[in-house]
Amino acid sequence: MEKMPKWADVVLIPLISLLLAAALSALVILGIGEDPIEAVKTMITGALGSTYGWGYTLYYATNFLFTGLAVSVAYHAGLFNIGGEGQAMLGGLGVALICLFIPWPHWSIALIVAAIAAGLFGAAWAAIPAYLQAKRGSHVVITTIMFNFIAFSVLNYMLVNVLKPQGAMDPATARFPEAIHLPSLHEILLPLGINFSKSAPANVSLLVAIAACFVVWLLIWRTWLGHEIRAFGKSESGARYAGMSPLKITMIAMLISGALCGMMAINNVMGEAERLVLNSTEGAGFIGIAVALMGRNHPFGVFLAALLFGFLYQGGAELALWSSIPRELIVVIQALVILFTGALDNMVRMPLEKLFTAVRKEKA
Repeated sequence: MEKMPKWADVVLIPLISLLLAAALSALVILGIGEDPIEAVKTMITGALGSTYGWGYTLYYATNFLFTGLAVSVAYHAGLFNIGGEGQAMLGGLGVALICLFIPWPHWSIALIVAAIAAGLFGAAWAAIPAYLQAKRGSHVVITTIMFNFIAFSVLNYMLVNVLKPQGAMDPATARFPEAIHLPSLHEILLPLGINFSKSAPANVSLLVAIAACFVVWLLIWRTWLGHEIRAFGKSESGARYAGMSPLKITMIAMLISGALCGMMAINNVMGEAERLVLNSTEGAGFIGIAVALMGRNHPFGVFLAALLFGFLYQGGAELALWSSIPRELIVVIQALVILFTGALDNMVRMPLEKLFTAVRKEKA
């Protein structure tokens, strides 16, 4: 028998965690002499009060959707993929190579091929830690963290020594051709009579990320492979007894996870910057861990959590711009949300489980 109802696990625990994080954040803001209510108003206005704010919120949410889905797929197989940053960096390299060296007649064709290339590069970067875990027993958490640093070095070398245009100073590629410019939400919604902000970076990649949510849901809960992944994640010994191959499941789950992280590059590299720069991931690989944990590793929950963190990123940027609250404190607030919704999940879960168990005994 479950210790608490499903709705409590999916809704109540994240909600209480958010309220605790908000309360502590308010105390921190009060501690530096600022008004927390005004801070919240500024964040809401900056992130949701205009189509410009919505555009940035959805842009960040798109990044977090890809990385959150990646973490959730690995988690269902009992794996903890912390290498999202490195996999996204290599995915960006794949996008850059496709966009720079192949002439494309239309953005739609370029988007499909770039997404495939990004997925392949991200999957390839995840394959080595997956193999080391399955065959050598090297813990995937350690190896994926190490591969983040290696990916940064690889990307740095490629940008400085191979892909940087002649005479350029910053480590970045040339701008991609205009022919493969991805439609922004302004261009997508204008034919529908919706005048969305032209300056906002949200683009057609958002629709790809939403489609990825549906595909991951189908994969995990509606296919035999998804059944094997979940069975292996629940009990490796039971999966072995049922004839499932640990090597196969570990490799497939990590390849899918790496591919999803890599595909983030169609949003931030191809869609927003339209070139590859050294720090294009901006920590989205790590935020994906919190998004997956808060979303309970379900695609719909990941979607909602990605929107929340998109709001926090854009609202935090506006708060730093229009108030005297320092940018470092915005990072602290974001960290508190991650801490309470991720690392301190059991602090909320255990008392609630005891409460529901006591209520159930009284009714019995």
